[in-house]
Amino acid sequence: MLTQSDNRPTILGSVAPGFEQVRTEFEDNFLRRGERGAACTVFHRGQKVVDLWGGRRCHHSGARWTEQTLSLAFSVTKGMAAAVMAVAHSRGLFDLDAAVADYWPEFAVGQKHNITVRQLLAHQAGLVAIDRKLNPQILADHDQMAAITASQKPLWQPGMKHGYHTLTLGWYQNELIRRVDPAGRTLGEFFHDEIATPLGIEFYIGLPDWVDSEHISSTQGFRKLALLANLNQLPWKMVLAGAWPGSVVSKSIKCLKFDNPASLGTPEYRNVEIPSANGFGQARAVAKVYDVLARGGQRLGITPATMRELVAPPLQPARGLRDAVLKIDTNYSFGFSRPSSGFCFGADDQAFGCPGAGGSFGMADPAEQLSFAYLTNTMSFRIFDDPRERSVRQAVYQCIGSIEQHPVESGTRAA
Repeated sequence: MLTQSDNRPTILGSVAPGFEQVRTEFEDNFLRRGERGAACTVFHRGQKVVDLWGGRRCHHSGARWTEQTLSLAFSVTKGMAAAVMAVAHSRGLFDLDAAVADYWPEFAVGQKHNITVRQLLAHQAGLVAIDRKLNPQILADHDQMAAITASQKPLWQPGMKHGYHTLTLGWYQNELIRRVDPAGRTLGEFFHDEIATPLGIEFYIGLPDWVDSEHISSTQGFRKLALLANLNQLPWKMVLAGAWPGSVVSKSIKCLKFDNPASLGTPEYRNVEIPSANGFGQARAVAKVYDVLARGGQRLGITPATMRELVAPPLQPARGLRDAVLKIDTNYSFGFSRPSSGFCFGADDQAFGCPGAGGSFGMADPAEQLSFAYLTNTMSFRIFDDPRERSVRQAVYQCIGSIEQHPVESGTRAA
């Protein structure tokens, strides 16, 4: 165990021989890149080779991040919601090329009758906005949310463009799961029963009341106006477009009644299900889900047909890869982000994952049988490719390259 002085963070956990550089980069995040609380886990070929945590769980009290700490994952949650869709698809609960309205008839209104499940999960449906403000009471009422989301109209012709469904995608996924699941469970319930419990992991979409508050990390965020002073960290066209209330960008984020994204982690929001944004969990939980998926998904009952869909080239929108919300080139499929010129990750284009606002990221790399997860409670202004997680992720690949050239004995080493 490596213990630092009182004014420097304590880094705990373990790394396997050959992955020491990952530990070094994780420590450097605290020493040189402004990190204050984080955890990182990596699986390679089914073995957990990195499991590190450090810094502060609470920015106010100074309480330390522990092995049990749960952190707000922001859009890393989208990857866990996508895993639910993969499990449901493997069980034959829906067909990707069927119309969403085949399973949810009320969805057909407002020129949405031809939108397929594949298009919805690829962020091509144009349903990035909600035409009213939502509060925790509305969010907790799944029937009301179903009526609200079904009434929305696409902001572009479905299939012609794609654009990041920042908050809305998870609510559409939730209702689709409620409609096709024989037990009528919500997406969060399905995830708990069919993914978290079988894998023995701690990740929640809708945080249960019984979770000890001492295990919950507090996230340090920022007000949206501060984005204008940090254009160098963001797709600047997206930020400028978002300054106009009528823009697609603005409409995609204004349905919740707060200005600081970290408000998703407050008690009033963390107990409701926002499957695109407010999952709470451990990095090792996210990495474990991606580990199973990176190695074929058998432990979760993922069929070969579903696995082929997960790694297949994404369905391209008719008007190209320019994202109507992020204003960069992106790729999406099955609810996951995929490698693109705007955001490169993984060994090849089979990789899939989801970044989270402010510096978190989770991914599967089937080519390397690798999974990676980094969660932080100190938000930067990045929406993907944060220097903290990127430096650790790059070190992982460097270590794998070195190990393949110079194999070392298996095992773990105290960090």
